[in-house]
Amino acid sequence: MGKKFEVKDLITVGVFTALYFVVIFVVACLGFIPIFMVFMPLIGPIFAGIPLMLYFSKIKHFGMVLITGIIIALIMFVTGHPYPIFIFCIGAGLITEFVLKAGKYESIRHCVIGSATFSLWILGMVIAFFFGFRDSYFAYLVNGYGQEYVDTMMGYTPSWMFFAMIVMSLVGGTIGGLFGAKVLKKHFRKAGMV
Repeated sequence: MGKKFEVKDLITVGVFTALYFVVIFVVACLGFIPIFMVFMPLIGPIFAGIPLMLYFSKIKHFGMVLITGIIIALIMFVTGHPYPIFIFCIGAGLITEFVLKAGKYESIRHCVIGSATFSLWILGMVIAFFFGFRDSYFAYLVNGYGQEYVDTMMGYTPSWMFFAMIVMSLVGGTIGGLFGAKVLKKHFRKAGMV
């Protein structure tokens, strides 16, 4: 198992971060319909399960998922999400790093658990609907989405919904991980993973 980053590791990070983000972005486009935005923490990780699990099968040392989390945080911040996106993306990346390391980068089971923990970053995407950001963020959304959309979203996102979204992220990530593991079963075997 390599300890140092090599150029191929950075290429792997770049390729799979881009692939994963594109899948999440396409699914997030459903958020133009308010109810789909509420269920984004469940739906997004299910669809992103295959590329994420394929990415995990390529990881052989600590740090790659963390870099992915940082890249996603930067993209989301630049596109208008508030600063807690960094906390969620980096936090989810670190937790997932420890999960994969606990499985010695050879455990499909740990990859599935990692799929669930990494999916928690999506909470940073929706945190603005809750708590201290709520009023200012919804006021910001009126310009792009209109008052009707904002009123609907406010109705769908009482504060308790955030805690439901935590559960949705973990469930969606687990389902996506299991689905990805099933689809990529032969690939995992070739990679020597059990």
